[in-house]
Amino acid sequence: MEKLPSSPDPAMRDIDRLADLFPMAVTEVTDPAGNLTRAIDFDLLRRRLGGHVVEGAPERYQLDWPGKGRARRAAREPASGSLRPRRAESSRFDATRNLFIEGDNLDVLKLLQESFLGRIKIIYIDPPYNTGNDFLYDDDFSQTRAGYLAGSGQVGAGGVPLVANPESGGRFHSDWLSMMYPRLALARNLLTDDGVIFISIDDHEIDNLRKICAEIFGEQNFVAQIVWQKVYAPKNTARWFSEDHDYIVVFARNRDRWQPLPLARTERMEARYRNPDNDPRGPWKPENMSARNRYDAGVYPITTPSGRLIEGPPRGSYWRISRQRFDELDADGRIWWGSGGDNAPAVKRFLSEVAAGRTPQTLWFYGEVGHTQDAKKTLLRYVPFEHTVNVLNSVKPVELLQRILQLAGRPGDGDIVLDFFGGSATTAHAVLAQNLADGGNRRFISVQIPEPLPVAEAGLESIFEIGLTRVRNVAAEISAADPSLDVGFRVLRLDSANLADVRVAPGDLDQASLIGHADRVRPGRTAEDLLFQVLLDSGLDPGTPILREHVDGHEVFVTGELVACLAETVSPAVVRAIAARRPPRAVLRDSAFAADADRINADQVFAELSPATDLRVL
Repeated sequence: MEKLPSSPDPAMRDIDRLADLFPMAVTEVTDPAGNLTRAIDFDLLRRRLGGHVVEGAPERYQLDWPGKGRARRAAREPASGSLRPRRAESSRFDATRNLFIEGDNLDVLKLLQESFLGRIKIIYIDPPYNTGNDFLYDDDFSQTRAGYLAGSGQVGAGGVPLVANPESGGRFHSDWLSMMYPRLALARNLLTDDGVIFISIDDHEIDNLRKICAEIFGEQNFVAQIVWQKVYAPKNTARWFSEDHDYIVVFARNRDRWQPLPLARTERMEARYRNPDNDPRGPWKPENMSARNRYDAGVYPITTPSGRLIEGPPRGSYWRISRQRFDELDADGRIWWGSGGDNAPAVKRFLSEVAAGRTPQTLWFYGEVGHTQDAKKTLLRYVPFEHTVNVLNSVKPVELLQRILQLAGRPGDGDIVLDFFGGSATTAHAVLAQNLADGGNRRFISVQIPEPLPVAEAGLESIFEIGLTRVRNVAAEISAADPSLDVGFRVLRLDSANLADVRVAPGDLDQASLIGHADRVRPGRTAEDLLFQVLLDSGLDPGTPILREHVDGHEVFVTGELVACLAETVSPAVVRAIAARRPPRAVLRDSAFAADADRINADQVFAELSPATDLRVL
């Protein structure tokens, strides 16, 4: 029976990838604790790659800024906290697959790496635009986050690590880039091979965003830079120009594997198709038969049904089709000569033969996807604000996010949609609304830092709670329309690790400390807290449905791949009951065994009843 491994070091995953490509460069070194660990011998790797290694400081094309090295390291730092469930604040906790997470998104993204590696189909984020008034996440990994914030006086209400980034600051762009880089690097790991990320941004950082995304996702995976018309009227108070648009930058994990789905045709588009000649094939529209592109077989005379001779295509153009193809279409009734039979020929394009959708464009007008005033009205409909100053200025319309969902994945594929700058939960709202619209089974993961409101509000302490209130009210409305949809959500909160760090130097180890480390679980942590730690550390989905059973007076958790009893004590009856289920994985609490003999007996029970089960202790 082995210990359940703690959250893995992201750097070790990179070493594993290099080991697959260059096994000769793998070696072993001693870590600071005196343990042997795998490492990469860069001297060997350099020799293997020959002259294709850039060393020193030669001129090269790249985006650089003060703090980039630290930002890269931040993405490789292992996760250190835990996600603790908040059942009372959740809705349909045991059955729902949606996750509503409160906490710094950098830490949360690290904790989600194993469970959602390569599983997220769609990511949408609306990060701070860096206008000088935004609040940014301030990351420092040379010391603990709490120590850094306390020492620098940057602790906000409730201890939230937020700092302003005024444009007058010398590190205005650098701080923003350092904040974004590790989060995007971690996000890329989560995308499926045919996944895609959409990022809202304005003119302040569009160039820098494009550059860091090209570095992280690969320039070859750039898809589009969409222009969204965000306002319906010009701002007459603008000093230079009224800024009427924002951008949405789109990068694919692998552009060869992803392409947008066609959009539904509009009523205006369908109205162009008519049937003046009562063709049994249905409505059609005429298409010009001439084109400017040179086509040597497209020069020939045509005689209309009325007898008029057309000597050839219009000057400077060519018929699109050959004479043979023209005669075939005319014989099939696919050439329109006008009601009098005397017009220049046009090819009939039948509605029934046209693709079911339309190609998406990079210019999105508010008439189709909404504007900022629509977004605020929607937010006010679901969140009862006392103070209008708390209504977010940067909130996006639900229709905009629904357009992204329509383009990015099919309704019934069970796509996971992640937004790690969750804000007022527009993305979560859009997922529920789009599932109602097309019968989809998408699920959402929304992450938001507990940023305090500008003005104290009764019943709402933070932006996270705005989103929570909104989704709860949206869910009630959608559930009334279709009770079969999953409109629940599990609330998880980022907290310190559930298990205390018991690593000590060999010289400091004594009998008293061994006794004190018998149970590593921090005081106040529940069995359900430990369950979610087990799910994340095991790479299992924290959104998996959970069954709670009681065996011999002990609570047992049952999921699709795991059965766990994390009570402070465990009886032989519980061990036998779990083994009888023959689960792929089973986890027990190490300190729950009264003696070593009980642990040995548990191993023997599983060897007898369920030898294939991976039995671990926490």
